[in-house]
Formats: sequence, structure tokens, C-alpha cells
Amino acid sequence: MKKIAVGFVMLLLSTAAFSQGDAITKFFAKYQDDETFSQVTVSSKMFSLLMDMKVDDAEDQQVIDAVSKLKGLRILGKDDTREGRTLYKEALSLLPSKDYEELMSIRDDDKDMKFFIRSGTAGKIAELVMVMGGNDDFMVLSLFGEIDLKAIGKIGSKMDIHGLDHLNKLDERKRDKGDKGDKGEKH
Repeated sequence: MKKIAVGFVMLLLSTAAFSQGDAITKFFAKYQDDETFSQVTVSSKMFSLLMDMKVDDAEDQQVIDAVSKLKGLRILGKDDTREGRTLYKEALSLLPSKDYEELMSIRDDDKDMKFFIRSGTAGKIAELVMVMGGNDDFMVLSLFGEIDLKAIGKIGSKMDIHGLDHLNKLDERKRDKGDKGDKGEKH
């Protein structure tokens, strides 16, 4: 009986983990064996290891605290490709509008970027998805767990993760709402 109970709990946990970002999970699964794509996967264990880091700066400690609440990061990208825009449209078509809310849209040179969030419990953000497509490159990023957008924007800037640095602009947009100096970015 004990084995059945443990098995049932494991089944529930694996179902909950798989159901997060089901559309994006299917997209990753479709291209995971294609060697023309670059892939990065970071587990919750890696994020928890960051908690042991000693930092002196209070701002850095806030970032570490935010990272400790993350459960995973997946990135799938393709450089030097003629399929960038096609992959971009395919990835966007898989995001169900009932589950994902568009947060921000950016056109930067020859690239289009869209950020989406999926809400979790108690109004928290459970997943952040960034889809980027250009004339010769493509990337989709899925970050899941309990997400603090401001901290993720700081991480993106410090680690030079293209696209995540744009999340810092969310606070600027809130302050400067109505300002027309948006440098071609869509709101």
C-alpha cells in the first residue's frame, strides 16, 4: 500500500511538472534531437546551488533570493538560419492565448521579440516565455517557477542574456507611460 501511495504522489508530481508550459514543452520536444539547434537546460538544483553564494550587495542578494524560487530554464535557439521567422511564427502559434498573456513586444533591427507570462497561484507569475525570431536566427526561452520580473531583468543584464535585459524596461515604461520616445518598440 505504501508503494502505491508513493507511486501515486510521484505520478501527480510528474504530471504537474509536465503540464507546465505544455505547448512550449511540445515545441522543445519537436526540435530537441535536431543538432542544428543549440539547447540549454538549467534544473532547479542549479538554481538552489546559487543560494549558497555569498554576496555583499543588497541588490545582488535580492537577485539571489529571486533565483532561488526558480524551478527551471530552457533555451532553444538556432543561428545562421533562413527559418528564423518561420520558427518564430510556429512557436507563437503554440502558445494558447487562454493560458499565456502577452507582456511585451519588441522590434529591434531585424528581430521580433515577444514576452508572455503564465499566471500561477496567488497571482504570482509561474512562467515567462520569450520568443525571438529574425532574418537569420531564432530563440525560445522558458523560465518557470516563482518569477520576479525585475530580478530576472537584472540577471539578464548581468549575464548578457539577449532579450531578458528588456525586462528592465518594464519599470521605465510604467514610470514614463505616455512618453513617445520609445525607439520603435511596441507596447
